[in-house]
Amino acid sequence: MFKHILIPTDGSALSAETVQHGVDFARETGARITFMTAILPFPHSPLAEYARQTHALYDAETKKVADARLDEAAAIAAAAGVPSNSRSYHDWHPHEAILRAAEEEQCDVIFMASHGRSGAAGMLLGSETNKVLTHGKLPVLVYR
Repeated sequence: MFKHILIPTDGSALSAETVQHGVDFARETGARITFMTAILPFPHSPLAEYARQTHALYDAETKKVADARLDEAAAIAAAAGVPSNSRSYHDWHPHEAILRAAEEEQCDVIFMASHGRSGAAGMLLGSETNKVLTHGKLPVLVYR
């Protein structure tokens, strides 16, 4: 069936729950996992020289948060005996980072949380999951 699963994580409670269920799914199917997280690039602006946070500080802090998020997911996989690796991607559009990760890591399925927005925000913005479903070519298993 599936041999290599991509599991995006953003550190939210639903995402953490999705990691656990994705690891369970991988264990049951004998698949390996790539965990990934998207990091928004440093926001450049004409006022950046006046900002309290420098580009280097921003990069260090976001890397620390991303690494902790990915380490937590990898520990869950290791405890279940599921082989995994992890990567973070810098991108303004998380769904594009997810699709790029799936392609670069040669995954055959994406397992992700529903994270849907409701109401007008959902209609106007759409969720990252919806964007992955719309723009991707791989099967997507959506955890609700």
